Amino acid sequence: MNRRTLLSSGVGLAAAMIPGPLAPTAVARPRREEPVRFQLSAPNGPYPLGTISLHLTDTARPDPWVPSRPCRELMISIWYPARGKATRPSVPWMPPEAADRYLSLLGLPPGRVRLGHTHGREGAPVGGPSSLLPVVLYSPGAYASRSFGTGIVEDLASHGFVVVTVDHTYDAAAVAFPGGRVETNPAGGISDYAKALAVRTADIRFVLDRLAVLRSGGHPGVHRTPLPPGLSGALDLRRVGMLGHSLGGATTAATMLTDGRITAGASLDGGAAGPVVDAGLDRPFLVVDTPGKGGMENNPALRTFWSHLRGWRLHLTVRGAAHQSFGDDVLILPLIAPLLGMSPHDLEQDVGTIPGHRAQAFQRAYPRAFFDLHLRDRGRLLDGPSPDFPEVGHAR
Repeated sequence: MNRRTLLSSGVGLAAAMIPGPLAPTAVARPRREEPVRFQLSAPNGPYPLGTISLHLTDTARPDPWVPSRPCRELMISIWYPARGKATRPSVPWMPPEAADRYLSLLGLPPGRVRLGHTHGREGAPVGGPSSLLPVVLYSPGAYASRSFGTGIVEDLASHGFVVVTVDHTYDAAAVAFPGGRVETNPAGGISDYAKALAVRTADIRFVLDRLAVLRSGGHPGVHRTPLPPGLSGALDLRRVGMLGHSLGGATTAATMLTDGRITAGASLDGGAAGPVVDAGLDRPFLVVDTPGKGGMENNPALRTFWSHLRGWRLHLTVRGAAHQSFGDDVLILPLIAPLLGMSPHDLEQDVGTIPGHRAQAFQRAYPRAFFDLHLRDRGRLLDGPSPDFPEVGHAR
C-alpha cells in the first residue's frame, strides 16, 4: 500500500492526509485564489435521497487500535430513497470536522478546497418502492473515509436500495463523532493489514447486528439521534449485499466467509487475504480490477480466491482505469492535484487515463446491476459485454 499521493492505497483523499513532502507545495499557494470546489452530479434514479449518520458503540469489544478505549466506536451513514419535497438540508459530502482535519493534514489553508454537499436530505422520511428495501453495506479502502463512495452510494439509494456506509475508526484517516471530536490514525497510519482486515470484519458484523436492532424497532445508536420516519420498517435483512473498494473489497470477501447474512459481494479493485483465499465462497461475487498492479494478472492470492469461488462469479476489467478510478477520488484528485504539486504522470498513476465521466458511469451502472441481479433478480447488463461500456472486459 503506497501513501505517495492523495489517493494511494485504494482509499481516496485520506492517503495523502499523512503528513509528507506534498504539504509544502500546497501551503505555498496564495490565499487569494478562488477555492477549488467539488460537487457530485445528481444521481439518476427515480427517488430523492435521505440520509442519517449514527454513532455506534460496541461495548463488548475494546478498541483494537487504541487499547485505552474500552469499547469500539464507529460512525455509519444510512442512505435511502426518500419521499416528499426537499425541505430538509442536504448533508455535506464529508462531515465538516473531518473535512477540516483532512485538508489541514494535506497542508491546505482553510477555505482553499470546498468539498460541497451531497444530494441526501438529513432525516427525510423514507420513500421509494412500497416493498421492503434490500440493504447494501459499503466499506472504503484503508485510510479512507466512508464519504469516498458517495457517488456509488447515492446512485444505489436513488434506485431503491438502503445503503450503509462505515468509517473504520483509526483505520480511516479522520472520523468525526458527535460533539466535534475527530479521531485519526494512531502514529499516522496502520501497517498491520491482516489485523485491519480482522478488525473491519468484526466492524461489519457488529453493524449488521445493530441493523437487526433497528429493524426490530430499537435504536441502534448511542445518542438516540431521531430516526427518519419509516426507516426501521423499510429494511429487508434477508437481502443484504456488500461492496468495498481496495481493502474494503478484501473486507467484503472476508466478512462473507464468516457471516452468512451477506447474500452477495462486490470488490472494486480489492485483493483477497486470509482464510477466504483458500476457502472461497458459495455465494455471488463480483471482482472488478484494472490491467495494472494489484489486478488478477499480478495478484496470486486474488487468482487463488477467484478459482475457489463456487457460486455465481464475474471478473470485470476496466481498461484505462487505475486504482483510484472506483470512487469519488477519480473526480476530486484531478481538481486538487495542482495544489499538491502532482505531475501529470503521478496523476495518471492514480486515476488512469479513463475520463472521469466514464469512470463515474461505470460506478453508477455496474454495482447497481450486480445488486439488482442478486438482491432483486432482475437486469441484464452483466450477461456479457455492453456496447455502452466498450472499456469493460468480462471473464467468467
